[in-house]
Amino acid sequence: MHLFYHPDLSGDLVTVTPEESRHISVLRLKPGESIYLTDGNGLLCKALIADSSTRACQLQIMERHHEYQKKPYYLHIAIAPTKQMERFEWFLEKATEIGIDEITPVICRHAERRELKTERLQKILQSAIKQSLKSYLPRLNEPVEFVPFVKNTVTADKFIASGKSEDQFHIRNVLGQKKEVLILIGPEGDFSESELSLAMNCEFQQVNLGKSRLRTETAGIFVCAAAAMALS
Repeated sequence: MHLFYHPDLSGDLVTVTPEESRHISVLRLKPGESIYLTDGNGLLCKALIADSSTRACQLQIMERHHEYQKKPYYLHIAIAPTKQMERFEWFLEKATEIGIDEITPVICRHAERRELKTERLQKILQSAIKQSLKSYLPRLNEPVEFVPFVKNTVTADKFIASGKSEDQFHIRNVLGQKKEVLILIGPEGDFSESELSLAMNCEFQQVNLGKSRLRTETAGIFVCAAAAMALS
């Protein structure tokens, strides 16, 4: 199954981007052959190649499947960007493959990075949904400072994972049957005491991710896997 991404699948004839057109050419797919398309919003379409131009390949949509493989839960991870960009990109890729709905880069007091080029990160997310055959593209928010994010978040079930949370509940024991979950993950220097205090005052629950000390991106992947097993 070859899956490609296009944000607008409202018409019956779709002209894909030059990048996707080149990919179709590299795969040696010819007119009359079928491929699949997703708009990243749950729509999966089966299409026939009408014109295999290497710059503007045209596809004829034959079938539409709405809410394809929709998950029974919504996972939002707010996470501190890592100093090494490739590690954060790895997190985005693997989290998408496992299952995640929304990502917010949060700038904490001990932040290792304060700026992100979201255009490149969006391409990584698109590539990951194609590779893992998913029809939902995770929402990537712009970076936000810790204090306004924590104060303005209204999700009912919201948690903060910290190395200072060893006496609190393990993440697997608090997910249960919750259907919309926000997990806040800090930098490798961890959250400051004032950040933890503010989060708890804003009704975040402290949780731990086990006894191992995890890198930021590993903690994010761990949460995705725990949610997939607990909530699917």
